Amino acid sequence: MKFLDNLFERSSRQVANVTSRRKLLGRFGSLLVAGAALPIILPIDRTSKALAAEAPKAGDPGDPNSCDYWRYCSIDGFLCTCCGGTTTSCPPGTDASQVTWIGTCRNPADGKDYIISYNDCCGKHSCSQCACTRNESEEPLYRPFNNNDVNWCLGAESRIYNCTVTIIRGVAV
Repeated sequence: MKFLDNLFERSSRQVANVTSRRKLLGRFGSLLVAGAALPIILPIDRTSKALAAEAPKAGDPGDPNSCDYWRYCSIDGFLCTCCGGTTTSCPPGTDASQVTWIGTCRNPADGKDYIISYNDCCGKHSCSQCACTRNESEEPLYRPFNNNDVNWCLGAESRIYNCTVTIIRGVAV
């Protein structure tokens, strides 16, 4: 037993000699700051703000009911514009999933690239109208936030897929 006492005493003294309270407090403070910043860094649960903030813009080129519409460059699913919704709002009786996949699409009107968030609307059976599959900026499945083959309704209350909306997140730089 004396051996263990001596071993722990030597180990404790060794740790005390090479560390300081100031360093311990500094690292603890860093962990607190990192923990507070974590919710800001995570890429989820920002759908409701984006859906409320974006309104259809005048001069938006193309037909939102066509798969060739510029915002649909990375879509895989049914268009909400054909299912009772718009490009930015889900049809009545459905809710947007809180997790999404993203793509970058070029607007032919101004020649700029935009970051587009594709949100699945969930809660009613599949609308089965205006099916589109375009994979211009799709990434492999091991990069899920850039892959459109995932059932994104897994992040919603109901896991039943209805259609997909497209929300402009910003200009790609």
